Amino acid sequence: MKLVIPGGTGQVGTILDRAFTAAGHEVVVLTRRPARERELAWDGRTLGPWAAALDGADAVINLAGRSVSCRYTPANLREMMDSRVESARVVGEAIAAAARPPRVWLQMSTATIYAHRFDAPNDEATGIIGGDETGIPRYWSYSVRIAEEWELAQAQAATPDTRKVALRAAMVMSPDRGGVFDVLLRMARLGLGGPVAGGAQYVSWIHERDLVAAVEFLIGRDDLDGPVNLAAPAPLPQRAFMRELRAAWGVPVGLPATAWMAEIGALAMRSDTELLLKSRRVVPGRLLDAGFAFEHPQWPGAAADLVRQVRAGQGRRSRQARSH
Repeated sequence: MKLVIPGGTGQVGTILDRAFTAAGHEVVVLTRRPARERELAWDGRTLGPWAAALDGADAVINLAGRSVSCRYTPANLREMMDSRVESARVVGEAIAAAARPPRVWLQMSTATIYAHRFDAPNDEATGIIGGDETGIPRYWSYSVRIAEEWELAQAQAATPDTRKVALRAAMVMSPDRGGVFDVLLRMARLGLGGPVAGGAQYVSWIHERDLVAAVEFLIGRDDLDGPVNLAAPAPLPQRAFMRELRAAWGVPVGLPATAWMAEIGALAMRSDTELLLKSRRVVPGRLLDAGFAFEHPQWPGAAADLVRQVRAGQGRRSRQARSH
């Protein structure tokens, strides 16, 4: 297959590029600062010579957008919105102009689109879209709006010959340095991997191999379109999530943190507490209904596998996003 990955230089793009290239597929990455032979320059906003790469491609996997690993200032939130919506819009324009449009367009979205809740899991059919919850910071609603506008930009694209799938992805766990698992493991190893603000908030996640397998599955399933949750079927409360991670590494205790302590830590890491405090209880209803089999459906086994890779020195330095 020929795959084009706009914004493919971040963690998820690196995982997919590595896996599909190793499997013998042709992968072209669109980036603001190309550094390799298979990378083409684009700005994520306007059509250019890069659009020719989409002509005749089997699939486009658009991952472009400003990283969420930042302080959620008004300026950064606006950039998150603009980078996602504009890139989705221009990818749609390139597909519409292609003489041989791709068969499928997989558009990254996020599990953050669902409501902050504890009572029941969110699948694609019955899940509650967030934004109207009470007792949450106002900017959490803006994060939901970003996700909605992101998906809308894809849905409104005039690409009748290309199937469209919105990937509502949970946190992707891989041994890559600089990725979310690397950060969480470092906290656990330092003895800081305890419950945050009580730890009742749910963590949704997906192992990197299941991410790759699910993307390949969705490329091959012509009967699946629209939103699809990319998450393991067993989300769990943050306190249990970190307990299992500590157990996998062999750390006996993890200091708890209050919400204000988490805020200080997020400030020091130039990140935001929404990533820690929002309850993301997301399950992959459509993937399971379609017969997809997860290699790592439960977090204890996934954590143990990732720890084995890290201990074996297989943690790979993830290329930080050089572009949208």
